[in-house]
Amino acid sequence: MKTIKVFAPASVANVGCGFDVLGFALEEPGDELILRMKKSSGVTIKNESQYNSFSLNPEKNCAGKSLLKFLEAMNSKQGIEISFKKKIKPGSGIGSSAASATASVFAANELFGKPFSECELVKFAMAGEAIASGSEHADNVAPSLLGGFILIRSYSPLDLVKLPYPRKMFCALVQPDIEVKTIEARNILKKEIEFKKAIVQWGNVAGLISGLASSDFSLIGRSLEDVIVEPVRSGLIPGYFDVKKSAMDNGALGCNISGSGPSVFALCDDYHIAEKVGLWMQKAFEKKNIQCQKYVSRINHRGAIILN
Repeated sequence: MKTIKVFAPASVANVGCGFDVLGFALEEPGDELILRMKKSSGVTIKNESQYNSFSLNPEKNCAGKSLLKFLEAMNSKQGIEISFKKKIKPGSGIGSSAASATASVFAANELFGKPFSECELVKFAMAGEAIASGSEHADNVAPSLLGGFILIRSYSPLDLVKLPYPRKMFCALVQPDIEVKTIEARNILKKEIEFKKAIVQWGNVAGLISGLASSDFSLIGRSLEDVIVEPVRSGLIPGYFDVKKSAMDNGALGCNISGSGPSVFALCDDYHIAEKVGLWMQKAFEKKNIQCQKYVSRINHRGAIILN
């Protein structure tokens, strides 16, 4: 096999209280890439997607950088062309850079006969993710690759845990037509936090994981509170608390910022509730004269997949 087309899904990172340690995959949108082995050496990038706000230099491109790390670990000089067919909107807060990085290394691993484990692929993808965020974190790339709900128990060494979750749960997500750069959203966070707030956050992370495992929707909802990051990043999203109130008033279990924003997600225990919640969140943004895209999705349990 010398050519492969793959899909890597968008993802919701942090999931409220789990900054850098929790994330889950969505069914849509996602990145579609084609990788082709070529006779000449080096990694080249072609963009056939609707977005042009990312570099075609492999050292400065999330997919390219991840692939270079993969080839370095393989000690291979095989030339590869990456072609972007579909792209998540950059700066949307649903793992655009992570999906690109994930897709490239997942595809390369298939082309080379699966020499690396899933955990090793996540490490390569994290190197690409760092181009967009300024740091290597796995709460987008791990769910995009593996699917489902992922806990990053440790970064050193990297320890990934696939969490059980209620399969009837849905996510309503709205993607407003504004951009929040991940690296800027990370830079505004406080370097130190109050001990009392840390205790609240620890309790919520534990409660969320317990609620997912036991399908306790009430506990999931109570645990989606974020007392550390949301108060800071909410200022980057016009009308955020009106959007959140619309979600909660219409039956959402909980609502929070997806990753670094500006997308906003809400977890719901029923598809029809999720549709209603998504519609009302969309209307709340429109009242601020901000257009947005709405998605209603199950938790994507597959992660990255081959398309051809």
